[in-house]
Amino acid sequence: MSRTTKNNLQVLFEDNHIIVVNKRTGDIVQGDKTGDKPLSEVVKEYIKEKYNKPGNVYLGVVHRLDRPTSGIVLFSKTSKALPRLNKIFKEKEAKKTYWAIVKNQPPRKSDTLTHWLKKNPKNNTSKAYTKEVPESKKAVLDYHLIKKLDHYFLLEINLHTGRHHQIRVQLASIGCPVKGDLKYGADRSNKDAGIHLHARKLEFIHPVKKEKIILVASPPADPVWNACILH
Repeated sequence: MSRTTKNNLQVLFEDNHIIVVNKRTGDIVQGDKTGDKPLSEVVKEYIKEKYNKPGNVYLGVVHRLDRPTSGIVLFSKTSKALPRLNKIFKEKEAKKTYWAIVKNQPPRKSDTLTHWLKKNPKNNTSKAYTKEVPESKKAVLDYHLIKKLDHYFLLEINLHTGRHHQIRVQLASIGCPVKGDLKYGADRSNKDAGIHLHARKLEFIHPVKKEKIILVASPPADPVWNACILH
């Protein structure tokens, strides 16, 4: 698995206030109990070297992606921008679009899925319920089938809520687990231990300049993703 370093970091956008990168499969966004170097530290190293900064580099984590997921991650480079970005995400003013490759064709070409998700901290999974249950949180997403491949289906997903493993568990609940996602019912893993879920697009208003930013990230280069990009 090709982990990100400061030399192969895929920067999609950068200015004085924010930096946006295309996360590789397998990178963790923030440090965890594994002790593996997180993407946030790699970005700090990149900034320190690029601008020859002495001392510690400030970097604020605005949101996260699951470790096996790839795609757009936004960081704040200043303490001024971070609370503004947090507010944008909390109030759902940032539009996030995902791509997911699934093996089974969904019941409908387009649909809105509503579930109540309950997290199990012991095995780090969430379970979807059709009705509210104790300690559950409402989860809503829209999906649209945008391409049929030889053996798979490409879905475009817009999130209305941001829950633990939301896309993965909601798609699995309609019989469409994400390719490679053994945790939620895929029949086999991917070679790189990632899953075919990609944060494809992010739209938001710049926290300082107040202009609209629209960013698109290429999915990882593998035969199945390549088939989605090529016409």
